[in-house]
Amino acid sequence: MTTINRMVRLRLPGVLRDFAWPEGISDFGRYNLIYGWNGTGKTTLSRVFRALESRQPLGTGHAVVRINENDVSSEDFGIATLPVRVFNKDFINEAVFPAGGGEVPPIFVVGKEGVEKQKEVDQLKIERTEAQTRLASIRSRKQEAERALDRFCIDRARAIKDMLRSSGSNPYNNYDKAIFRHRTEQLVADGDAATHRLSEADRDGLLAQHRASPKPKLSVLTYQIPALQQIVDDVSELLTATVVSRAIETLKNDRSLSEWIRNGLGLHKKRQAENCLFCEQPLPSARLPALEAHFSAEYETFLERLDAKLGELQAASQQISEVAVPNKAELYDDLASEYESASHSLKQNLDGTRRFLDELFRVLTDKKGRAFDRLALDVTAPSVDARAVDNLNAVIRKHNQACDDFQTRVSTARDRVALDMMAGDLDEFGRLQDIVQQAETAISPADQEVTRLIGEIGRLEREIVEHRQPAEQLKDDLRKYLGHDELQLEIKDTGYAITRNGVPAQALSEGETTAIALLYFLKSLQDRRFDLSKGVVVLDDPVSSLDANALFLAFGFIRERAKDAAQLFIFTHNFTFFRQVRNWYHHLKGQNKKDVSQRPARFYMLDCVCDGGERSSAIGPLDPLLEQYESEYHYLFAQIYRSATSAAPGALEQSYIFPNMARRLLETFLAFRIPHVSGELWYKLKDIAFDEAKKLRILRFLHTHSHGNAVGEPEHDPSLLGEANSVLKDLLDFIESVDREHFAAMVKLVTPPADEVVDG
Repeated sequence: MTTINRMVRLRLPGVLRDFAWPEGISDFGRYNLIYGWNGTGKTTLSRVFRALESRQPLGTGHAVVRINENDVSSEDFGIATLPVRVFNKDFINEAVFPAGGGEVPPIFVVGKEGVEKQKEVDQLKIERTEAQTRLASIRSRKQEAERALDRFCIDRARAIKDMLRSSGSNPYNNYDKAIFRHRTEQLVADGDAATHRLSEADRDGLLAQHRASPKPKLSVLTYQIPALQQIVDDVSELLTATVVSRAIETLKNDRSLSEWIRNGLGLHKKRQAENCLFCEQPLPSARLPALEAHFSAEYETFLERLDAKLGELQAASQQISEVAVPNKAELYDDLASEYESASHSLKQNLDGTRRFLDELFRVLTDKKGRAFDRLALDVTAPSVDARAVDNLNAVIRKHNQACDDFQTRVSTARDRVALDMMAGDLDEFGRLQDIVQQAETAISPADQEVTRLIGEIGRLEREIVEHRQPAEQLKDDLRKYLGHDELQLEIKDTGYAITRNGVPAQALSEGETTAIALLYFLKSLQDRRFDLSKGVVVLDDPVSSLDANALFLAFGFIRERAKDAAQLFIFTHNFTFFRQVRNWYHHLKGQNKKDVSQRPARFYMLDCVCDGGERSSAIGPLDPLLEQYESEYHYLFAQIYRSATSAAPGALEQSYIFPNMARRLLETFLAFRIPHVSGELWYKLKDIAFDEAKKLRILRFLHTHSHGNAVGEPEHDPSLLGEANSVLKDLLDFIESVDREHFAAMVKLVTPPADEVVDG
């Protein structure tokens, strides 16, 4: 079992500034009682134990503690594993009433661990609020981002709907944000938005399809553009051909005359006229044969060829004039541009062809008057697109196909326009969607942080609640302790509220404060996190400011709750409490063993002396008188009697304790000798018959040297303590003068026979 053996060395502020464990005194036992007056270092010593409890280095000073025969420096308290629980003023101020003196707060958390946990809970609640604020802000940003995205989808869906709505059955008449968002998200997922973008011309064409009404089909053109090169070749051949005959020169060179005579010759032959039909004069007999020789059969045949070609050219030109192309308005609007281009191209080709044919007609007509001449064709065939008619017919066929596929075509056009508009909105849609996604991504860790903090707060609060589960038992203990139920501990959230008669208690007395703190401390020894059978329990002045009844009750609680500790330390300056603990220890099993090291209980005292004007304290064995006598009064009388009757006066530092001891002795003696007088010592002494000078000397000595926490104040000369022995003799004379029989009995009691040994 792990226990504390001794305080090896203490270098602490105050009276334990230079302490080393004395040779010849036993190590601590399982049960330890340390008696010492106020100011002898009990609280300082308890703080060494408290540092072990908290596993923290000492704030100031240095200590070495022997634990299980190993010396542990205060700098290494953090790695010590010994379970310790300490009750002292620091415990009360830190763990039970953390607000400090004055009025007790209406709600407080009991237990140092509970206080620390509550502080952690309070901090976590601040963090939770901040985390919830951050989460709410992120959610707000997400909601705003979603609203912005929603507004964007609504606006763009409305734009598409307005653009593509129509009468009749049309899905875009009911187009809404959900459809827009779904299809746009598909575009983002597919990554093919660029393929859906349209040129301005394509968009206009598709919109024209969307707006179109059903139209009738159109007939394709059956016209074929003639082969101009073949015509050129034929005309060229006719131009270079000549008529071989006996030509009459005047007719040969005069085309008009030749034509006129040729026609007249035909009339004369047809009518068998002998006279000239023009002048009605007889024709010369040789004239008709001469003319017939000029206009031979070959000539006629050639002219017939020319006339035939001229007829062909005229017919071809006429055919061009009769080509009828559809009106642009007869086609769907989206084909208008393509149709207009094909129609214009065809018109240019037809016009060029007709002009060329007309020019050939003129050339051949001229050839008729110059049949005997070889002529050259100086006209070049124009470049004609033979596919012009086919191109126009292709547009017409598209129109006819559109007539067959009208609904499908319109639906496709609408879809393509809608996709184009969505693709154009994709950047803004993606930006807004990214903002939503970023907020969504940020929500998860923020929500997890809130959940974590809530869980951590819940866990700590459950632990705090678990820590205060013995509330009803504490209330019962407090009632037994105080003897009334005026004060109550009411459970409030993670702590207790102290009430008096049902309202928050105000201005608790020091005794009430001590009682509540002590009862809680003793109850906390049952905490599952502290194994009493393996732990060290330290109580520093646990009955301070308690009346006699409360003192005995406190002792009963302490004995019952702390008896099973692996090691127990009790510090006290109260002799009545000291006597209760002493008697308890004396009756422990094995306490009567002759070998002191085998006894379970050990008794020590803290004694303070003055050295060079400074007090210092040391741990020593308990004075045998404190074990022998049943009251502090016996001990005080014995100490003062021994000093006053000593053959040689003690050293100055040995005299330091006597002013306090003498005052306590005198106050106790007067309390039972003249109980009817109260107040200051002077009021009790002035009516008692005794040497006035000695009374004043006693009072001056007590008032000067039994107050304050240190010797050496400017108005007090420590060297005056040298008169202690003579003043103590005066005090004993005073007691003897007032009650001679009492004095004699006390002297006899404190001076046992020389052969009597007091077992310490």
